[in-house]
Amino acid sequence: MGRWSSGRGPLYLLLAARLRRLIDDGELPPGALLPPDRALAGALAVGRTTVVAAYDLLRAEGRITRRQGSGTRVAGVPSGGPVEDAPVDPIFLDSLEARDDDVLLAICAAPGDPPPELAEAFVRIAPELGRVTDDIGYYPYGHPALRQALADRYTSRGVPTSPEQVLVTNGGQQALSLLAHALVSPGDQVLVEAPTYPGALEVFREEGAVLRGLPVGLEGFEAAIRERRPAVAYVIPTYHNPTGSVLSALARQRLAGAGVPVIEDEVPGDLGFPGEPAPTPLAAYGESVISIGSLSKSIWGGLRIGWIRAAPPLINRLARLRAVHDLGGNVPTQLAAIHLLPLLDGSGLHRTLKARHDHLHGLLTQALPSWKIPTVTGGQCLWARLPYGDGTSFAQTALRHGLAILPGATLDVTGGSDDYIRLHFRARPEHLTEAVHRLTTAWTAYHPPADRIHPRPTIAI
Repeated sequence: MGRWSSGRGPLYLLLAARLRRLIDDGELPPGALLPPDRALAGALAVGRTTVVAAYDLLRAEGRITRRQGSGTRVAGVPSGGPVEDAPVDPIFLDSLEARDDDVLLAICAAPGDPPPELAEAFVRIAPELGRVTDDIGYYPYGHPALRQALADRYTSRGVPTSPEQVLVTNGGQQALSLLAHALVSPGDQVLVEAPTYPGALEVFREEGAVLRGLPVGLEGFEAAIRERRPAVAYVIPTYHNPTGSVLSALARQRLAGAGVPVIEDEVPGDLGFPGEPAPTPLAAYGESVISIGSLSKSIWGGLRIGWIRAAPPLINRLARLRAVHDLGGNVPTQLAAIHLLPLLDGSGLHRTLKARHDHLHGLLTQALPSWKIPTVTGGQCLWARLPYGDGTSFAQTALRHGLAILPGATLDVTGGSDDYIRLHFRARPEHLTEAVHRLTTAWTAYHPPADRIHPRPTIAI
């Protein structure tokens, strides 16, 4: 366990953070039996309530399972064989790495292929690289030319921005990680939407945050600030992941003026369908808003280009943190990104998104008419509600039929959304067609837990 209690914050959060790291690093493998509450409390010289609270937190995250008579185990497939209700690992390695089997990944919503403009951009920058002299190539803040291009784009969208307000990162995930590390201490409360992007939940948990879920759009934000005194709030206002919703101008104004730092995740914001008006960024309504963006969902994940827009003092602090772990991003890629930024406003990306959304939604409504699947006006996901059963157990059935999907419970810190699954439409049409075929086959074979067999009343969403 090491010096697990040496950090700041409540002991149960520090204990959960240490166990979480041991699980994620593989030191505690799937199926490993953890000590009983009293035994671990005695070994660590803490109260039993500390251990119980830490275990409860890890169970809510899906990292451990606790059953009467069989103890506490690391979630996964234990040595005794498959477990029907073992949670599917929804993110990071299992969803990002290519698989050797025939399983279709419908988890990570990102472009399946780099666009031809990517190779063209690298060809265009080759002469520029050949002229570089007296430059060691380290840019912890990001290359000045890309910072200027991003500042100009924000300014053109109604958010006056200087390059000093921009930090270029290795993708949006690094941007989130830097902000969480800078703004959150163990035990701090963080307001998030329920459901929301699971990668953000992992980042905040890694810092020992106490996550408080509010309805999409952070409804009830003002009351939560008074009661919880959160360190920060995280919101996806435009083409929300996973529901696809868009926050109104009035709601944006209220969020930005609440007096708490708000992280605005703009990563899906460039994914509107043709003809959809681009909403004004949340940052236009208040100086407390911190914006993050990325090219991973709009261009290609392999670019690893993201950014943060914030006040210069915070940018300076983040650059110092970033330099400790990462002296700077890939310069050729940053120069190529300058030529790719115009694609965000071009028609090709948006037409493709709309066509694939329509393709997937049409197939689903025909094959699974009892499911509730609203259309969206942008983004990359469909938020599908099952008529019975739950997303976690159905995800296991789908996996056995060659399709990896994301159950809604893994995106919701309140414990809700368990009757939903998230499906993305970024793949090629033929892959989407095959995914629906496997999904339909899995649904035919699905046998939900006994307490989930009754149909639910229809609820408009």
